[in-house]
Amino acid sequence: MRRAEPDLADQLGLPPDADTLAALEQPALPEKAGVEDALAAIAWPDTVEGCALVIERVVLPPEAEDDIPEGEAEAAEYAAKHPKREDVRMIVGVLRDGTRHSALRLRRHDSDDEVLAGPDLVPALADALAGTFEPDEPDEHAPRP
Repeated sequence: MRRAEPDLADQLGLPPDADTLAALEQPALPEKAGVEDALAAIAWPDTVEGCALVIERVVLPPEAEDDIPEGEAEAAEYAAKHPKREDVRMIVGVLRDGTRHSALRLRRHDSDDEVLAGPDLVPALADALAGTFEPDEPDEHAPRP
């Protein structure tokens, strides 16, 4: 970023000798689109080394699944009011080279030493993020099946 956008780097306070990644917040995803669908529409330029996504979800215990209403609004209200719901924050990051990391934090266990961390805690989301680095068009030099 320092080379490509020096004025922006100055505005962000990046030192001239910075050898780090810069976190740039993107606009929120469309509310009606599913996360996977929204990510499928994103293609990062070669200058982007990695991306991360933070999602907050309500998780219910397995025994509550049969009672979830069919309608989206009703299901959301049911989940929000369920006494055994668990609020979960998921952070998933991937680098262009394939490196992945994720972290899960449960609201009921909201302390630094209880954050779950690892490369594949949310594999489907990590795969969707990794897909944002794949070329939109097939490589003409790639071997064909």
